[in-house]
Amino acid sequence: MSRVLIIGAGGVAAVTVKKCARLPEYFDEIYLASRTVSKCEALQEEVGKDRVKEVFAVDADDAKAVEDLINNVKPDLVINLALPYQDLPIMDACLATKTHYLDTANYEPKDEAKFEYSWQWAYQEKFQKAGIMALLGSGFDPGVTNVFTAYAAKHHFDEIHYLDIVDCNGGDHGQAFATNFNPEINIREITQRGKYFENGEWKETDPLSVREDLDYQNIGVRPSYLMFHEELESIVKHYPSLKRARFWMTFGDAYLNHLRVLEGIGMTSIEPVEFQGQKIVPLEFLKAVLPNPGSLAEGYTGMTCIGTYITGIKDGKEKTIFVYNNCDHAKTNEEVGAQAVSYTTGVPAMIGAMLMLNGTWNKPGVWNMEQFDPDPFLEQLNQHGLPWHVLECDSSPFTK
Repeated sequence: MSRVLIIGAGGVAAVTVKKCARLPEYFDEIYLASRTVSKCEALQEEVGKDRVKEVFAVDADDAKAVEDLINNVKPDLVINLALPYQDLPIMDACLATKTHYLDTANYEPKDEAKFEYSWQWAYQEKFQKAGIMALLGSGFDPGVTNVFTAYAAKHHFDEIHYLDIVDCNGGDHGQAFATNFNPEINIREITQRGKYFENGEWKETDPLSVREDLDYQNIGVRPSYLMFHEELESIVKHYPSLKRARFWMTFGDAYLNHLRVLEGIGMTSIEPVEFQGQKIVPLEFLKAVLPNPGSLAEGYTGMTCIGTYITGIKDGKEKTIFVYNNCDHAKTNEEVGAQAVSYTTGVPAMIGAMLMLNGTWNKPGVWNMEQFDPDPFLEQLNQHGLPWHVLECDSSPFTK
């Protein structure tokens, strides 16, 4: 018998809850907690009280409150689908209660738009001594893209040299301006400086200043911009043969124009300002007036294409492959009432949890996705709505 506590009740959590609820053989009892308990109650009503046994209100910034909740529920695993700011308090609570932990995005401090694994990697020895496991970044990117890399290294290459992760949303939600996941986190991520790894060192670029026009499978050519993404940090660490590693994401002209205007007038700032006698953070206010990403699913058309281009050596010869997934917004809405961006994160969270609970991935300590055998994960990915493909390429599509 397995019992899971899911913290968070946004778009990704809704997908994970619904997917877990369909697999009682792995998830016997599901418990759900969030700051806003009404969201939990709505999810519980949707999937049934026989599957989501109980819901709770919790402030995930408060490690002691999370610890008390874990002691009450006594789960085998905590699935953290709250905000990245809350990773460390939840990890502290798991450590105090000796409970396994999983998340989909790495920690970042609330007062600084910076994310890296150093804070969570620092828990390695503590988790090992406690005999518990933390699986970091079990989403799509990070997550599936890490597993794609591990699969390529295991089955296609003797040594990998160049890696480019690409994330294209070729869909249309009909909104003038909206983000596909938490607006606060999304905008913090894309307005920071770009960063990539090359020849043994990290190099920085101005935000969204490096562009490639790439042809995405079943979507077409889209402008793609170099950004920093956390999976680069762990992949470079665990594959030292890499000469270069980069991350690219697509943005349309209308989206970038809106973003530049908002940035220009200070609405993307995380520095508090005085307004009518109280301090407010402009980005938090902007989040409040933008469409809720969970509301975008109905009428969303098109699909995503997320994958990893890898160039390396096999039997003394250079080769390039592209490992990728296409995910259709309309189909995910029909299945679970969610748009594809939520789906592509929520499903891998469920699969990572499944592999932890059934003992397939089971090792005390703090680990990234590429540190485990990729084959069981990819087998489940095919079975649960995210089929993946390998494309043999004549050469890399990048001009530089």
